Amino acid sequence: MALPGRPWVGDDPCDEIRGLATTAGATVVAELTQKRHDVQLATYIGSGKVQELHGLVEATDADVVVFDNDLNPAQARNLEKALGVKVLDRSEVILDIFATRAQTSEARLQVELAQLEYSLPRLKQMWTHLSRQKGGGIGLRGPGETQLEADRRLVGNRIRDLKHKLAEVQARKDREVKSRSGEHTVSLVGYTNAGKSHLMNTLTKAGVYVENKLFSTLDTRTRQWHIRDWGRVLLSDTVGFIRDLPHHLVASFRATLAEARHAKLLLHVVDASNPQAEDHIRAVNEVLAELECDQKPTILVLNKVDKLADRGQLQVLTAHHPRAVSVSGLTGEGIATLEEAVMQALAADFAEAEVVTEAGNGRVLAFLNAHAEIYRQEFRDEANEVVIRCHLPKHLLHHIAGPAVRVRYIGLSGPPERNGHPEPTGHAGGETA
Repeated sequence: MALPGRPWVGDDPCDEIRGLATTAGATVVAELTQKRHDVQLATYIGSGKVQELHGLVEATDADVVVFDNDLNPAQARNLEKALGVKVLDRSEVILDIFATRAQTSEARLQVELAQLEYSLPRLKQMWTHLSRQKGGGIGLRGPGETQLEADRRLVGNRIRDLKHKLAEVQARKDREVKSRSGEHTVSLVGYTNAGKSHLMNTLTKAGVYVENKLFSTLDTRTRQWHIRDWGRVLLSDTVGFIRDLPHHLVASFRATLAEARHAKLLLHVVDASNPQAEDHIRAVNEVLAELECDQKPTILVLNKVDKLADRGQLQVLTAHHPRAVSVSGLTGEGIATLEEAVMQALAADFAEAEVVTEAGNGRVLAFLNAHAEIYRQEFRDEANEVVIRCHLPKHLLHHIAGPAVRVRYIGLSGPPERNGHPEPTGHAGGETA
């Protein structure tokens, strides 16, 4: 149903919910739409539309009705009573898909938590009798508690346990991701079915699972991406987003999305062949803002250009997003341009520096050999020093700090900032970097 604040997207308003229902295993036998100025509080859609929907259910012998909106518990209950079949809303379908896709124990915990948080306020639909449990002993006599209250307590306890387990998972995941702080980390984000996994296979030759379905995978995969004239980059593929993604689902999957939150660069992958590409870009940006990732360096990647019979749509997208890179994860078109854009984005985080330290300072020399691009090295025998000119990620400069290390910033990249003020050129902080 379309409302003034939530207009239909594209020429086919049922396209996405049809895809969700099909992915969940349903066979779509009929569709019904309605435009209204406001929501009918009891049944969401109007009473006349409920009768029309009831007739459609009987004519097609349907056994479930799926709404492309979120319904409150009363609306779902009233609709089921009027239609005589099970009624699901958009969030329930998405949660069902996530449940079938969850492969790891972490993903299963996340899905179970999201399902329980969704179902908790809807538990009263499951109990019509609400009969009181009889007292059965000293201290238990009296009216007791309803079955509903008992179930709510059990669900609440399970939610608390799941949150505790997921907090441990998230802490472990954060430590794992932060351990790669010295690496060049790039994360693929985007609307579901935008071709992220296929693009990852093309870039890394990883052979990860690819399927032309919504939410084909829920687990983050990280692979090595070797870029010519640059070196190794750690590329992560994340779960796809979708418009109106349930907030409790985003919260549950924060551990899975840790790769995106800690990545140095995001590749926002868009299906350029989809007529709703602009709406998908906005939907992903909203989720990134919710994850506090909207300020990260991001490259917009217009994927699937090989599917465009008319490049006019691509020209419109590039006119709106002039810095976007057009690629095809299937044919490899534009991959070299994407690699160049990634190198430029990562290089912006580098400082060109001259490091002077003792020739026997193995810690600093080993660190620079592992993490810096050294282009000149000079030994001064009289002072027993080594002078190294290199490019080094700014966030790693504090690792070489020490009483016997002097750093001078050179080139155009500029010094890193501390407390919002740039370091002075020359000896940074006296004798330390």
